[in-house]
Amino acid sequence: MEANDSLVIKAPKKSPLLPRLVVLAFAMVCGVYICFICLKQINTNNGGSTTSNKFLDVKVVRQLCNSSGIEQWEIPLVHYPNPVTFSREECVCNPVRYFAILSMQRSGSGWFETLMNSHINVSSNGEIFGKKDRRANVTAIVNVLDRVYNLDWFSSASKNECNAAVGFKWMLNQGVLEHHEGIVDYFNRNGVHAIFLFRRNLIRRLISVLANSYDKSKKPLNGTHKSHVHSVAEAKVLAKYKPSLNASTLLAELKSVDSRAARAIGYFKSTRHIVLYYEDVVGNRTVSENNKPVYHLLSS
Repeated sequence: MEANDSLVIKAPKKSPLLPRLVVLAFAMVCGVYICFICLKQINTNNGGSTTSNKFLDVKVVRQLCNSSGIEQWEIPLVHYPNPVTFSREECVCNPVRYFAILSMQRSGSGWFETLMNSHINVSSNGEIFGKKDRRANVTAIVNVLDRVYNLDWFSSASKNECNAAVGFKWMLNQGVLEHHEGIVDYFNRNGVHAIFLFRRNLIRRLISVLANSYDKSKKPLNGTHKSHVHSVAEAKVLAKYKPSLNASTLLAELKSVDSRAARAIGYFKSTRHIVLYYEDVVGNRTVSENNKPVYHLLSS
């Protein structure tokens, strides 16, 4: 009886506290790590990856805008910029074409750009690569091009919201030939229309270069230098200067200019481009008096 009636007391089980603490600590570490990764990804999307965001925004705009009026072959050549400095508002679905006027000094590019800008929806932003730091390398050049073609480059020619074509003029001695591979790649990827503008009469161009150099040093117009005159009186003052040409070096100089133009055209042969001559454009009254054909150059 005593054996059967005795109280049997079992030893209490050990509490699994330590394993639980280990699991809890591991879960906390994992949670902190996941939160850190998520925050880093959010910051990257908001600040460090503006290019990818821009592409996404452009893709969304393309989907929202009706492109039924655009030919199938033109679709890669029209763009819907999403500027970071202003809103295009009601013009957000206005397609924009990109262009660049490639020329040489004293070839009529200033007059031609004025003709382009006389169109209400065309903006040509001037000689933006005159500053050396903007053309120091391909990366610097691309950064400037992105700003121009995204409508974030402001000049007196900017039409802002309702631009239909945007571009600028670019002299061949401003990094075009030195960095042509990167520039051609950018033009092809973004459908930029290269408009070459040269002079047929290279001797007249050379005389203009010498006269401009003389005006820069002597400043006969009331002590100021003017690259382009805007009145008959100013033109008569500058016309009094008669430059002298060196006959022994003249032919070599003219060949060098012609060779530079030919090289540029050869480098850009894979791009959408057109070659114009100042004398032909000036002599074409249809272009000079009605700027619509100039705009159509961009859609041809």
